Amino acid sequence: MPAKVLYDKRGAVAYVTLNRPEVKNAVDFETHELLCEIWADFRDDPELRVAVLTGSGDAFTAGADLKTHAPEWQTVGPMVGRERLEDGLCGITRGPLSRISKPIVASINGWCLGHGVELAMACDIRIASDRAQFGTFEVRRGMHPADGGIVRLVNTCGVGVAMELLLTGEPITAERAYTANMVNRVVPHDELEAQTELLVSTILRCDQAAVESAKETVLEIVGRPLHDQLRVEAMWGYALCAANPTVTGRSQQFFDKTDRGRAGATASPLRAGDRTGDGIGAPVRGR
Repeated sequence: MPAKVLYDKRGAVAYVTLNRPEVKNAVDFETHELLCEIWADFRDDPELRVAVLTGSGDAFTAGADLKTHAPEWQTVGPMVGRERLEDGLCGITRGPLSRISKPIVASINGWCLGHGVELAMACDIRIASDRAQFGTFEVRRGMHPADGGIVRLVNTCGVGVAMELLLTGEPITAERAYTANMVNRVVPHDELEAQTELLVSTILRCDQAAVESAKETVLEIVGRPLHDQLRVEAMWGYALCAANPTVTGRSQQFFDKTDRGRAGATASPLRAGDRTGDGIGAPVRGR
């Protein structure tokens, strides 16, 4: 039987593919456990810098597999929420694995429903096929999101869009998701893989320590008052500048106009798969 999740390491990139196309990549217990193991390995493997999450077939994921989850949810009792505070479904939606400092890109190839929205919103950058559709259908089944769906929709899209999705149980198109900030880009379906690769290449050309520090800073300031946000940014930003040994060399590339992917009068193209350069500085801090 094929693995329910495919995990392919290609150089510095981890490709994670939900692989239950016969059920639109619905997430059952085994899929959840496999994803938790994969995200922990991605976090701990020093050779990996970026992960890409996608689905096989014509769906990203239809969400939690209700055939396995719904009966269990009905029998665990009211304390289950407290018991699972540090164990989000699929690993990265809540708990320690939600704080991985390495970037995770969601390449959304089709239907993204229910827990699929939670999983996609837990990623850092989302690029969607123009065939993708998004919806939180849980209210149709007598439930609502519990693994970050409400929180991340409100924080990212605002109350109005979150309310529409959560209360109607109706899907929206990829274009509507783009206007609501749910996804960063919408591309023609046949170009999704190439555009995802190009996006990954733009991350990999950058300094690893700077990328991871920037992500950690964003995660740290969310929800804090403005005064505290500014202090956290300053402390971490200046600490990175002082401790990162690649700053001088990368700055000289800028002065010499030799850095890859430049814009403006001295522009240089960056192609998908063009991942050469010295952007592999070790992280200067992390969790």
